[in-house]
Amino acid sequence: MQFPRRSFLHMALGASALSAVSRIGWAQNYPTRPAKILVGFPAGGATDIQARLMGQWLSDRLGQPYVVENRAGASGNIATDAVAKAPPDGYTLLQIVTPHAINAALFTNLNFDFIRDITPVICAARLAYVVVVNPSFPAKTMPELIAYARANPGKINYGSAGQGTPQNFTCELFKMMTGLNLVHVPYKGGAPAVADLIAGHVQVVFAPVSESIQHIKSGKLRALAATTTSRLNVLPDVPTVGEFVPGYEASGFAGIGVPKNTPVEIINMLNKELNLGLADSKVQTRITDLGGTVLGGTPAEFGTILSEATEKWAKVIKFAGIKVE
Repeated sequence: MQFPRRSFLHMALGASALSAVSRIGWAQNYPTRPAKILVGFPAGGATDIQARLMGQWLSDRLGQPYVVENRAGASGNIATDAVAKAPPDGYTLLQIVTPHAINAALFTNLNFDFIRDITPVICAARLAYVVVVNPSFPAKTMPELIAYARANPGKINYGSAGQGTPQNFTCELFKMMTGLNLVHVPYKGGAPAVADLIAGHVQVVFAPVSESIQHIKSGKLRALAATTTSRLNVLPDVPTVGEFVPGYEASGFAGIGVPKNTPVEIINMLNKELNLGLADSKVQTRITDLGGTVLGGTPAEFGTILSEATEKWAKVIKFAGIKVE
């Protein structure tokens, strides 16, 4: 049976319109079943806690569980790959953190393109790192650390959570901007690096606030500077690196993303609800306790943060010759 071309186009347009109406309909009814937030890192860390905070808020507001699922490994790439391949229906979300921007510039053989395949929803918070040393270390301030490092090139070891991690990159950016020669000692995680710093086996760590704040308060570590543009509420007397190295800034971030082609109605709903959550005083206090600064905003603003971070860390990768096996 053959149809005239005009009839075929009419049927195609009708089917397209019906599909669009149906798509808008189920998007407006979202959510009708439980959803999951994939976290590419182990349970218990700051990334996991942030995701659970956002998931609980969405569960309370939208009436369906938003369950955190940890799929740790490959610097977060395992979870990202799963979300990139998930149906774009709003039921599979990704906790986006700094390593995602790093990975986009660091890895060349991934099965997904982070910028292309993940759509940003909201940047919940900026996350801080703090330059910490053992109290017995000769340098008591950031200017003293810089002077000591200049006088002892190649003799200061800095620890990190591993090659290609934010701790690695924040210090490499510091080296790039100061011309200092610090030796990288990678660990399998941030906690072992901090433990060895306390034991005196390395001299400095650019540590997440969540992993170092208790040691700072107990006197086991000395905080020299924060990596953010402004001083931290949890460490108000600690200066920023930028006060001594103009232009230095190396904050991280935490937010939510979804697979590409997720209906804009769902993205906007999630963005609206999460912005409301970030305005809640209890949520704000928890984020601050983790060393974060509440952000919020639009999906487009988060997209800008991601693209700028990817470009920034790509320059550090090139400068430091960082590679991953």
